[in-house]
Amino acid sequence: MIPSIATVCISGNLLEKLEAIAKAGFSAVEIFENDLIAHPGSPAEVRRICEDLGLRIVTCQPFRDFEGMPAARRARTFDRAERKFDLLQELGTDLLFVCSSLSPEAEGGIPRLAEDFAELGQRAAKRGLRVGYEALAWGKHVSDYRDAWEIVRRAGQPNVGLILDSFHIFSRGFEIESIRNIPGDRIALVQVADAPKLQMDTLSWSRHWRCLPGQGDFDLPGFLDCLLSTGYQGPLSLEIFNDRFRAGSARLVARDGHRSLLWLMNQAETRTGKSVPGAAPMPPPAPVRGVEFIEFAVDEAARPEFEGLLGALGFAKTGQHRSKDVALFRQGDIRLVVNSDKEGFAHSYQITHGTSVCALAVKVPDAPALIARARALLDAPHTGAVGPGELDIPAVRGLGGSLLYVMDDASGLGRWAEVDFEPVAADNPGDAGLVSVDHVSQTMQYEEMLTWLLFYTSLLDARKTPSQAVVDPAGVVQSQVIESGIGATGEGLRLVLNGSQSHRTLSARFVTDFFGSGVQHIALNTRDIRRTVATLRERGVSMLPIPENYYDDLEARTDLSLEDIDALKALGILYDRDERGTFLQAYTTTLEGGFFFEIVERNGYAGYGATNAGIRLAAQSRLRAAEEEIVVDDLAL
Repeated sequence: MIPSIATVCISGNLLEKLEAIAKAGFSAVEIFENDLIAHPGSPAEVRRICEDLGLRIVTCQPFRDFEGMPAARRARTFDRAERKFDLLQELGTDLLFVCSSLSPEAEGGIPRLAEDFAELGQRAAKRGLRVGYEALAWGKHVSDYRDAWEIVRRAGQPNVGLILDSFHIFSRGFEIESIRNIPGDRIALVQVADAPKLQMDTLSWSRHWRCLPGQGDFDLPGFLDCLLSTGYQGPLSLEIFNDRFRAGSARLVARDGHRSLLWLMNQAETRTGKSVPGAAPMPPPAPVRGVEFIEFAVDEAARPEFEGLLGALGFAKTGQHRSKDVALFRQGDIRLVVNSDKEGFAHSYQITHGTSVCALAVKVPDAPALIARARALLDAPHTGAVGPGELDIPAVRGLGGSLLYVMDDASGLGRWAEVDFEPVAADNPGDAGLVSVDHVSQTMQYEEMLTWLLFYTSLLDARKTPSQAVVDPAGVVQSQVIESGIGATGEGLRLVLNGSQSHRTLSARFVTDFFGSGVQHIALNTRDIRRTVATLRERGVSMLPIPENYYDDLEARTDLSLEDIDALKALGILYDRDERGTFLQAYTTTLEGGFFFEIVERNGYAGYGATNAGIRLAAQSRLRAAEEEIVVDDLAL
């Protein structure tokens, strides 16, 4: 199959779109009619531009309101088709893209419409052209691809074929198994789009919420499985209408589009066990077996205070890097790396973002295989400076320019701590009962969320949970969870992706203050949150105050005893439960730049405390407002 994309998918003028599409590695493109109309050059010039960029024009679409027109309008409709034929030939393409009619004048009836397509096919054949027919989900008489296929079949013209669009099929809930019965040589074009499942009219859903394969909820691998059984080998083209994409970078959206098609074809190969023409060979996605370490970039001047916080949280310094100014801290199964070296990636990251998480390392079954998959999916591998005798840990570029390290036991990478670090014995106040990383929360621009959702779910063997809207006092934050390798023991990787369209929410302000997207907080597990939080408070760790009203409400809506509620209130611990168990959580106050730690006790609970997120955001907003007021008062003095 030939990866293709419609120019309507991305932002910019036609030339900018075509350049971005070619740079992303596409070899075929659909020209959207509005893009061509707004272009100042001739269709012949557009043809030359595409040829110079190595792009084949699949079609210029759409041709609207053709079939079923009354006798008084029919001749005029065919005249319009002839002029469209002229345009296609000037562009150097051969496919007339006809979508089902929306005209209030259009008449129905499959035999009547088949006659129109029979004549259209005959006229097109005289010019060496083809005709494709697509059933719009909101078409006046034809909205089902099976009806469109019957019209095409009855037209009886070999150059008249069916156009399949996954959105128009899945948005109406049509079954896909009938696709297997359509001969592949009678399918003129296949368009693919994913989308979240929403309760809204199909036209609005289509115009604003389509997304790339892997970013929504449609069974696109199943759709491709059915398509493959027909023998179809033509273009597999993206047609996406999405407000985020229109506001985003054309280059990034085009690259994501190509990645999504590579992922989709790989998924279909995995599902069917058969090779897909045009698919890139790649190893399977990897389940994450755990978070190996989290690396902080810290300036030398800020290091004593930051390491003091780690000590108060119960982390002990257990290693010093053999050649770099990098230290290793441990508690339970948690490993934190503090990098203050004056050269290399972490130093550059710290200059831009301040004290921050610059890298996340995960353990997978086969690290080299995962890097090979990343390359096949157009991800950007990273190579850093490696000293004599040190391990070369493979990595790919992640969110906000950070790194995602991947390691395994088979290649010896699991020995990184003993190979790269010399053991040290340092004084520390003792652990605080923290045992593992529960989840990592990454905050990004709202327009980036689908990009990073696709990045993780295409690279890793991961599942995404339904997106949730969390109320911040200054707006709404969209939150999307990705989980990989989560088993009975709780190991694996949990990521929470957050973004907000409001510029005043804490999420948006973090992105502004941080100068980009990054890790805003890390949640650490304890088996006894009361003991852990009490220990942290005794050691002077500043914890987020929770309003007393929260606990009054907790008394009203739960069956917790007054004794339990008073204990939670005294320590500022939040509570939630689901059908699987309970979840307790507490937060440190934010550090400079907006980062904070979360402490959780997860007892079978499957979620992330979404019920309490609004309370936490309100409490953090109050503290930030108070701090900003103090700064203003100080400046006034």
